[in-house]
Amino acid sequence: MTPGTLTRRLCATTLLAQAMSVFFGALVAWRLAQTTGDPRAGAYLWGGLALTALCVLAAGALRGRWGVRLGWLVQLLTLAAGVVLPAMLVVAGLFGFLWWLCLTQGIRMDALTAQREAQERQAEEG
Repeated sequence: MTPGTLTRRLCATTLLAQAMSVFFGALVAWRLAQTTGDPRAGAYLWGGLALTALCVLAAGALRGRWGVRLGWLVQLLTLAAGVVLPAMLVVAGLFGFLWWLCLTQGIRMDALTAQREAQERQAEEG
């Protein structure tokens, strides 16, 4: 399924906002790990930056069929980041819900828009 224009816009906006939240979460995890002397601090930073980049990539990939799948993968990885930083569970819950909502309502709006355009074309012809 290739998402329609409205679905892509809504989902891309959600993913870009999620990218900012993940970025700041990565910074928090990195600094907390540094403060406590955790040797994995660098891994937390680079993992968070990779997830941030994946959010941006998924937002751009929504024009293709695999963009939605990549978006779901981002949601799962954000949830997994809650193991490192428990506050990410809240971020994952919020953006997971927004992602689902944008997908379902965006598809609905795209269908209504297509129906309205078809009715307008039919009225012009008839």
